Amino acid sequence: MAKVENRTLREIMTKDVATVTLKDNVYEVACKMRDWNVGVIPVVDEKQDVIGIITDRDIVIRGLAEKREGSAAVEEVMTRDIILGQPDMTVDEAAKIMAQHQIRRLPVVENGKLVGIVALGDMAVRQAHHDEASEALYEISEPAPRH
Repeated sequence: MAKVENRTLREIMTKDVATVTLKDNVYEVACKMRDWNVGVIPVVDEKQDVIGIITDRDIVIRGLAEKREGSAAVEEVMTRDIILGQPDMTVDEAAKIMAQHQIRRLPVVENGKLVGIVALGDMAVRQAHHDEASEALYEISEPAPRH
């Protein structure tokens, strides 16, 4: 096991990650979120390259609030400009990136392919990184400006 201060995302990431494609619709994504008990699902292409992410918040804000049907395409509600992590990135580096971009979940890719996902909670349960995760959570939880 690596020294605590040198832990990488590979060591703490969730490797079994549900994904959707552009062929899926919002209803199918919502069902997958329910079945997997998650609030975020990466959107991948046929080569498993990450091309976006869809969150429960995306479904509410870009879906329901815009009066889209459950049959609306994933492409209509997904977030395209996403921040990605690398498996060999340290937990500290990831926490700083997540805080800077105010994100709670970081898809992890290797050679463009999804290999896992790290949530802020994954970091918070690691005692050595409690301060970094707490700081990231504080910064992420700051209210965003209203649109």
